[in-house]
Amino acid sequence: MAKWLRGMAVGLAISLAGLPARAETLTDALISAYKNSHLLDQNEAVLRAADEDFAVAVSALRPVISYVLSAGTTWTRADTLGVTTNTDVLSASLGISADLTLYDFGRREATILIAKESVLATRQALVQVEQSVLLAAVQAYVDVKLAAEIVALRQSNVRLITQELRAAQDRFDVGEITKTDVSIAEARLAAARANLAAAEGDLMIARESYKAATGHYPGNLAALPRSPKIGKTLEEARSVAVRTHPSILQGQHLVKAADGQVALADANMKPTIGLGLDVTASTRDGSAADGDSLSAQLGLQMSQTIYAGGRFSALYRKALANKDASRAGLMQTVVTVEQNLGNAWANLAVFVASIEASDRQIRAAQAAFDGVREEATLGARTTLDVLDAEQELLDARASRLQAEANRYVAVYRILAAMGLLTAEHLKLGIPTFDPEAYFDAVKSAPATSSRGKKLDEILSKIGK
Repeated sequence: MAKWLRGMAVGLAISLAGLPARAETLTDALISAYKNSHLLDQNEAVLRAADEDFAVAVSALRPVISYVLSAGTTWTRADTLGVTTNTDVLSASLGISADLTLYDFGRREATILIAKESVLATRQALVQVEQSVLLAAVQAYVDVKLAAEIVALRQSNVRLITQELRAAQDRFDVGEITKTDVSIAEARLAAARANLAAAEGDLMIARESYKAATGHYPGNLAALPRSPKIGKTLEEARSVAVRTHPSILQGQHLVKAADGQVALADANMKPTIGLGLDVTASTRDGSAADGDSLSAQLGLQMSQTIYAGGRFSALYRKALANKDASRAGLMQTVVTVEQNLGNAWANLAVFVASIEASDRQIRAAQAAFDGVREEATLGARTTLDVLDAEQELLDARASRLQAEANRYVAVYRILAAMGLLTAEHLKLGIPTFDPEAYFDAVKSAPATSSRGKKLDEILSKIGK
């Protein structure tokens, strides 16, 4: 039984070794692009920095406690009535102060609002970067597939023209055609080989773009999956874009942050009320006044700048201007998003029409090529006629491949224009950066202890 099991295991291993490697799918490419994107890493770090700005704003609600510790010696030499006295005094003191702002007429609330809206705006900027990364991966995947298909088409063209050249040479040998026909076939073969070399160069370039987008060179790429759904009408897609596009959402948060800046500029022209506590302990040794002392002072303070040369008024007017600029920028962003979506939708319609036209062109060119080649065998057509017909068929097939590639990418461009080209919407099934996790860990401005360990765990999970 043991020998039989070992034999089955060996046979299974040999069978599996003979199977071809699993083809890399578009989903695999998108996952690699998401995981290996340095651009995403950079913007995730920018978002974490914005989260810390919120923690800094929250810290303004808490007391500030500081201490001053000092120690020193004082040496004194005195000469009184011919009597010299040397005095060496050692002293040390410890002072602790605590300050708490009780009321600042809205400064802290405005600062926290600004920090929060800046965090939310930065999150949307990260989504926009994510869309760019994934769209670049889609484009790279399709480009490699297209370049490989063009290379295969060019290789087939070289083989076909080689056959035509041989046929022309045979016909020339029996005196059916002239040397000119053979030279035409030779010229076309040289051009076909040059086009093949260019196509192979395009494939190499596409492979480099793929590596830049995904972090590795492409292997055996699987066929393209079905395009994602984008809605039936432009109006339906536009309504989604206005609600979900990250650029629009980012603009909305920036407008709210600008409102907070206005409130902060207004509050800065008002007074602040604070509570202060100072405790000082000191000791002296080596003097007539040896001993320890302890003093404490508790009091309220109210302060306000009466005149600053118009600085605060200028800052307030500046905040108002920035608020108007943010609102205008948001409206322009909506216009731009709708325009980009409309352009992408129109391009998709053009590519679909191009595919249909190319299909008709291919059928007609194939029929013409078959007919011309048959007539050439009967002497009714020249070698040039055959090569021209073959070139038209090749161009039609190449146009069909290009149109299909453009159509496929256009769908993803529409998805990006709608704000839906994300790992979550595409259901890539991988752990993604959670902006809430880090924010929740730092929003209360923790120091270390258990909250610090939580921060370390979050950074470890995201590989930072």
